[in-house]
Amino acid sequence: MFGMRSRNIGIDLGTANTIVYVDGKGIVLREPSVVAKKVATGEVVAVGEQARAMIGRTPGSIKAIRPMKDGVIADYDTTAAMMQYFLKKAVGNAKPSVMVCVPSGVTEVEKRAVIEAAQHAGARDAYLIEEPFAAAIGAGLPVMDPTGSMVADIGGGTTDVATISLGGIVSSRSIRMAGDKFDESIIAYIRQEFNLLIGERTAEQLKMEIGSASIEKAAELPGMSIRGRDLVSGLPKTVDLKAEDVAKSIHEDIEEIVNAIKETLEETSPEIAADVIDHGIVLTGGGALLKNLAEVISDSTKVPVFVAQDPLDCVAIGTGESLKNLDVIKKHR
Repeated sequence: MFGMRSRNIGIDLGTANTIVYVDGKGIVLREPSVVAKKVATGEVVAVGEQARAMIGRTPGSIKAIRPMKDGVIADYDTTAAMMQYFLKKAVGNAKPSVMVCVPSGVTEVEKRAVIEAAQHAGARDAYLIEEPFAAAIGAGLPVMDPTGSMVADIGGGTTDVATISLGGIVSSRSIRMAGDKFDESIIAYIRQEFNLLIGERTAEQLKMEIGSASIEKAAELPGMSIRGRDLVSGLPKTVDLKAEDVAKSIHEDIEEIVNAIKETLEETSPEIAADVIDHGIVLTGGGALLKNLAEVISDSTKVPVFVAQDPLDCVAIGTGESLKNLDVIKKHR
């Protein structure tokens, strides 16, 4: 279809991480969506893992930034430079056909920006696919069948919820509430309760290691020692945190995600709702790995909830796989 098969590429251009899928090879690259630039000249110093290591540790002359915000491009030039770096790393100087995923609620202007950034980065052709649809394909759901499937993709910047049938999205919600917001809530809670200032990376570590969607279940998890800056003395300080503290800090965020899932369910036809009750809701994205999340959603919706097999990779795999059905994707755009 496009000459060399291996040159079809799917990119999950995420707020937190970018994952690149190459047709015939699978996932070839998984790096943080971070770029380090020189403040004076705008010259790119590092991208991905190297740039992420610099967050919060750069001298005044270098700035580490995340060019994607809430799943969309916040800094066009930096995003294009980042995509160029990732494409070169994945396929060398080849000019691939690229499928990029976007959150389900993005505007036409935001879509155009993603396509232009991909072309600017060296793509021969660039196409878009909506995130929950890509997630459903990657999770192995029967998206082309006349049966309803439901997916909730909880990423870094957005949570995208959709019911899907016959190759299209029936009802969907995209909310700017996901992994990054969890980190912010953890930072704010620790600042308020312990007078301690911690960085993004510490907050993320807390979320991944002892975070739980259920305050009750968090009691069974171990605590964790964290270091930060005491806001009273201004000096470094260590605090022992309980898992319940982390669960409390993100409790409202979790409720917002549950409400988005409920609202999407309420909008669907009785037939699709019946299919969802039979097959359950599938969770994808990094947020799906939060402990006890599936149970909390299931208790609230009274529908079975499962975490996809490779939740972090579903969107990238689905994005790459969708290039094989390009005519269908074009029809539903």
